[in-house]
Amino acid sequence: MNKDLEIIYSRMQLLFKRTSRTQYWFQVANDPYDSCYNFFFNSQRKGERLKSVPLHKLDNYDLHYLEQIITGLRKRTNLTIRFVGFTGMKWPQTQKTIQWRRDIFE
Repeated sequence: MNKDLEIIYSRMQLLFKRTSRTQYWFQVANDPYDSCYNFFFNSQRKGERLKSVPLHKLDNYDLHYLEQIITGLRKRTNLTIRFVGFTGMKWPQTQKTIQWRRDIFE
């Protein structure tokens, strides 16, 4: 787990510039066809287009493992994490719903 978390965090640090009037967030996409989870780093400056950069692909298609990665990311950074493709699914340990409504990209 630490290897995947370190890869995601180190790649995020290279992209995080801390410029004013810019929003930054993570996006985690569920890909059931390839059985993987994809991590993206999104940034959008006010009045400009969205920039989405792929960070990493988790080949371990297990919600327990993903929950550990998300918990580790939340400990290291305060960026928002948005989920796509997890509608109606629940975290294994906390039993909280991951995504309430479908995203417009689904």
